[in-house]
Amino acid sequence: MTRYKALLVCTFIGSITFFYMKRYIFNVPDHQPNELPPEIQLKLIPEDKLLSRFLYEEINFYSGGSCSCENKKGVQVHELKNYVDDVASVHIRRMKELQHFQKRTGTVSNKKELIIAPSNSPLSYPIQGIQVMPLHTIQIQGLSVKATDKQNYEVTLKASHGNLNTFADVSEEVQGRGTNTLTIATPYLKVLNHILHYITYTSTEFNINIVDMVTYQMGEHVAKFPLNIIQPPIPHLFDSGPDQNLSSLVTIATKTFFRYDKLRILIKSIRKFYPDIKIIIADDNENPQKILEANVEQYFMPFAKGWFAGRNLAVSQVPTKYFLWVDDDFEFTESTKIEKFVQILEETDLDVIGGSLAGDDFKFKLLYQEGDGDGGCLHRRSGFYHKLEGYPNCVISSVVANLFLAHTQKVLSVGFDPKLDRIAHSEFFFDGFGRLKVGSCNDFIVGHQQKSTPKTENEKIYKQFRFHNEVKFKLGLLYFKNNLKCYTQN
Repeated sequence: MTRYKALLVCTFIGSITFFYMKRYIFNVPDHQPNELPPEIQLKLIPEDKLLSRFLYEEINFYSGGSCSCENKKGVQVHELKNYVDDVASVHIRRMKELQHFQKRTGTVSNKKELIIAPSNSPLSYPIQGIQVMPLHTIQIQGLSVKATDKQNYEVTLKASHGNLNTFADVSEEVQGRGTNTLTIATPYLKVLNHILHYITYTSTEFNINIVDMVTYQMGEHVAKFPLNIIQPPIPHLFDSGPDQNLSSLVTIATKTFFRYDKLRILIKSIRKFYPDIKIIIADDNENPQKILEANVEQYFMPFAKGWFAGRNLAVSQVPTKYFLWVDDDFEFTESTKIEKFVQILEETDLDVIGGSLAGDDFKFKLLYQEGDGDGGCLHRRSGFYHKLEGYPNCVISSVVANLFLAHTQKVLSVGFDPKLDRIAHSEFFFDGFGRLKVGSCNDFIVGHQQKSTPKTENEKIYKQFRFHNEVKFKLGLLYFKNNLKCYTQN
């Protein structure tokens, strides 16, 4: 027994000795678990160094209230208000239109409320994934309460855009069935969870895309969870027939203006490789010449109606799932394989694929910063975001050349702004940014007919129209229509 006591004393002395050695020899301060030693200070990285960590293409993508377009080497900067007359009154109109756009599209309401699950809450609830169609009813899964020391339980659920109920047959414990506020009171946890397991939500308003934040409360414990009310679109499918041949899948579309000679060369080159494919032509010439060929549809427009108006007309008449857009001075070659493009659109979620024009696969990426009341900032940069997985010759981008294959309905949903009548292309992709997924493949190649000094009267007139200076108008349009403060490009 004496030896055992001696061992205990030695152990105790050893523990005390180690404690003080650890504290003084190894300089470990003795503090309470929730206290910080005085030499440790809670600091932040300086703002300039912090923001430098979130740059992409030298553009700050850290979320904030404002944005800017900075002058840098090789970058052209446009402060868009400088291209607008009477900018003060235009700004007021723009803000009014922006508010209407946000209300109509749900841009503001779709910015989800921040939800932070409280620590050690007895409430169990879904964080996301609950979805219902307008006027439909669903069962809300994931509601329960874990055991507590309560003698009686009272839980309240409250919605804004629908009514609540339960399948559970326990009427005396439930108040407010079929209303937007449901209260459950019971002394039994098992009964409470039985009722919660069968809670239903019925949408009472026809909203096609809105979030109902449902409040879930028991005593001092309050939680909110999102319930998405979404009306999915009715499918719009194209029947390409049992043979699925190319002409039943793709239509070629173009616009012509004072260049019938080049248009005929284009058609001849198409027929060399694709004799049966439909060609649609939008024509706004002053003295139109009818193209009398099989599988060619020519639509006449008012004189000089414009580039994008012609695109709208041509694409609106496409009867197939896809269309291939080409300019009237292009020329098909043996490297022009439409089948390649079709295969990629059939196998991926891309909406638009651009090709290579005489070896130049013109492609850009768009970078957008949300701004404050002055508007956002848009940046166009050469290149692409990343490779398209599984397709070594393809990349993901935002803007491609005038040579592209696209889903007809997706492009029609964006449209081509008819205000842009002479010099425009990237502007379509600006309007489609966030709605169209765009790729570019350098192994789909179309030739470009040789350019020469204008000789004929038509060629001279075309040059006058084609190179008419619309820069001020286009940049002013970006200011209002796209709610932009500035635009940069390289």
